[in-house]
Amino acid sequence: MKNHVDVAIIGAGSAGLSALRQVKKVTDNYLLIDPGPLGTTCARVGCMPSKALIHIANDYYRRHSFAEIGISGSEHLRCHIPAALIHVRKLRDRFTSGMIEATRELAGERFVEERAVIVGPKRIKVGDKVFDADRIILATGARPMIPSVWEPFSEHILTSSTIFEQTVLPESMAVIGLGAIGLELGQALSRLGIQITGFNMIKEIGGLTDPEVNSVAKKIFAEEFTMHIGVAAKIRETTTGAEVYVDTAIAKVDKILVAAGVRPNIDGLGIETLGVELDEHGMPSVDPHTSQIGDLSVYLAGDANGYAPLLHEALDEGFIAANHSFKDNGVSACYCRRLPFRIVFSDPQCAVVGQSFADLRDSNIVIGQVDFRQQARALLEGRNKGMLRLYAESSSGKILGAEMVAPEAEHLAHLLAACIQANMTVHSALQLPFYHPTLEEGLRTALRNAAAQLAEGPSSDELHPCESCPEPALQ
Repeated sequence: MKNHVDVAIIGAGSAGLSALRQVKKVTDNYLLIDPGPLGTTCARVGCMPSKALIHIANDYYRRHSFAEIGISGSEHLRCHIPAALIHVRKLRDRFTSGMIEATRELAGERFVEERAVIVGPKRIKVGDKVFDADRIILATGARPMIPSVWEPFSEHILTSSTIFEQTVLPESMAVIGLGAIGLELGQALSRLGIQITGFNMIKEIGGLTDPEVNSVAKKIFAEEFTMHIGVAAKIRETTTGAEVYVDTAIAKVDKILVAAGVRPNIDGLGIETLGVELDEHGMPSVDPHTSQIGDLSVYLAGDANGYAPLLHEALDEGFIAANHSFKDNGVSACYCRRLPFRIVFSDPQCAVVGQSFADLRDSNIVIGQVDFRQQARALLEGRNKGMLRLYAESSSGKILGAEMVAPEAEHLAHLLAACIQANMTVHSALQLPFYHPTLEEGLRTALRNAAAQLAEGPSSDELHPCESCPEPALQ
């Protein structure tokens, strides 16, 4: 193998594989380097196993509504948690093995399963070999963060990387951090019959920033498990396990799920040899549009750069980093990023689409909203909880963003994301078809609510009249 490569990609996760697909269009003189475990964070310990567990928990939880709709016998249903965890791992292993196979097939003989270290702006060491690399793409991912002050209690702590390896689950758990991961897993574990106590240092949960939506969300989830919001949790050991406590409450638990965010995997990577300034966490400054470090031919893409640890963002960043690195070869270096949005797979789901309430707090906007307690389809299915609020520019009616806690928010969020990315206004979005009875009609209610606050104009009709049609437009 040559000691000089056009590109060295360190990390075979989602961002690294996305970068490799683009690199292969330009050159076959590359290296993909990863010591393992392979299979991407999403497949191994993230999106896929968590959603499998959530699905089981939600199915089991439905038994509480059976008697009301005429189905008897729910009191005899039991969830055998060891069997449920085996099922989760079986699905996890299926997705992981598929990704491992795809990785090896994509990289071919240019894949090296060893640890790589940067030894200069254009030089890396892989095992005992040194390679000169014209371009370096770092896509080493991130891992769950455990604050150093809690490390003495590690035997009591689980994270999203370890919980799916458990063969049994304890009777009681604390969940520290009620962002996406903590809220999803905390609710799922509660629905499986585990006594859950949640702690969140900030007042907002599930990544929501809108105070109205947040208030609704907290009331909904507090019906299922105890939450202590807006206070920093502390841990201490007991003779039988551990305690998580705040000034006003103590939770004696068997295990603690820490969901306090993630830490980029840059330890020992040799970032300091690049000759750029590093912050207090050892991170270099990274251009959020290109993932480039300074003016070097070095890129830090995906979860490793700390910007938005989400799979679809990692895929885009790998794509952009690879193409930008070849800009001198005539490859386009400028790309418009897709509209940002986040989804929490709780029940009901939470979502933030486009600009959040916090982003627009001081802007001149109108807010359209819908309360799902009376929404027809949600009511029919006994899922009538939640609220959606969308934000539109007062002067133009252009939709800017939305926040929600709502049944099937993942679909509402995708629909809204498409509207916002297409630069649609409230009035143009109201011209879209809405089938009945669907949850999407709730979005139409919010759009109508926003439209009522906007100045009337020539585009205010929900349907435009056809020139050849004698019938007036529907109002």
